Amino acid sequence: MIKKLLTYSLFCFTISVFAQTSTEDDLITIESTKQVDSILQIKKHKGNKIVTFNEEKHKTILAKELFSMSRGAVKKKENEYEKTFYKVLEKNKTPYYRVSYIYLDSSKYTEDDIANLKSAIVSKYNNGIPFSYLAKQYSMDAYAKKGGDLGWFTTGKMPVEFEAEVINGHHSLDDIFSVKIPERNAHYLILQTHEPKQIAEIKVLKIVEAIH
Repeated sequence: MIKKLLTYSLFCFTISVFAQTSTEDDLITIESTKQVDSILQIKKHKGNKIVTFNEEKHKTILAKELFSMSRGAVKKKENEYEKTFYKVLEKNKTPYYRVSYIYLDSSKYTEDDIANLKSAIVSKYNNGIPFSYLAKQYSMDAYAKKGGDLGWFTTGKMPVEFEAEVINGHHSLDDIFSVKIPERNAHYLILQTHEPKQIAEIKVLKIVEAIH
């Protein structure tokens, strides 16, 4: 009971401190997840949130400025209507992977048909037909329109079996390999298009205040 009261008192004290100081000062002092949660509870605005920036995907001037900042640093931007504050909470490098693939649904073909189709696709690729063209022609999911290109991705985007083969299969550039997931009726022909890459990511606390 005493422990709960102390925790509640500390939470109330944190809220009191945040309420009495400027937003920029508040952000400078933030070090813990609890403090982040507290300021998000106090500063009510639909734009207030934690944002993840990826160096490969986010190329704006703001993103470049935030990537150049150190962990814990705070940046303020202001216009005639509002002030926006950014605090860098975390800076990490995450392994990303990039492949293209052709998805075949075995609920619509026999296993023999799938095997023959995969052989035909690989043969066409080896004879010079671009994989992107083959993906648009044969692949049976939404990425067909992109020529099968997944873009840079990290774990959690694709089925576990797919990711395990991409990450742990020790494939070289331009290798074609296959993954079968029977319970999903899924067959994948995968082309290794890029080497794995460490991509910088930052988590940023964004706080917006209206100017009255």
